[in-house]
Amino acid sequence: MSVFPEQGMVRAEQQAADTPPERGSFQSLAARELPRLYRLARRMVGEDAEDAVQDALAKAYRAHASLADDIAAPAWLTAILVNCCRDRARAKERRVQETELDEADDFSLYRTIAAEDPFPYSDSLHLDFLHQFGREDVRAVLAQLPELYRLPLVLCYCEGYQVKEVADLLAVPLGTVLARLHRGRKLFERTLWDYAEKYGLLKENASR
Repeated sequence: MSVFPEQGMVRAEQQAADTPPERGSFQSLAARELPRLYRLARRMVGEDAEDAVQDALAKAYRAHASLADDIAAPAWLTAILVNCCRDRARAKERRVQETELDEADDFSLYRTIAAEDPFPYSDSLHLDFLHQFGREDVRAVLAQLPELYRLPLVLCYCEGYQVKEVADLLAVPLGTVLARLHRGRKLFERTLWDYAEKYGLLKENASR
């Protein structure tokens, strides 16, 4: 299924045939925002990104006439996409494994790297560890996290949203977002180390 406007918008137009907005203006908006939306969806739902973006564009197309301010359009589309990604993630992930989170709370990536000393001849041990990870590696690690913690991490640290903005996007209290960010970071560190062990990134002179 394609998410490019000239192809994917056909489905949205069919679903919204009863109340069509200004087609040209919406297609222009979608074409402009599509790369960013797809990048965000890839980080949130991985291989389901195209379907999530298509769902979001279809919903946005139907509601476009209610958008009063074009300046708010990017944030408006982001909110719709986040909800679509959450719906898809919930369908796959019904519960968070608290035992893994409890173990992650006690984990420190900094201390573990120092103790394990994977690159004994390195003068910048922690940087050398992080340099083993390419974009696809980081994406793969994020994909392993529960949606509850992955979304705040992606929105804050990948997309640059403020914590208050993330709370508004996810419709949860600010304190909840802060707590999920804290636990999400710990779980990300734990998963990052496990990924490095599994795929041999801790070998001396490993290169990516």
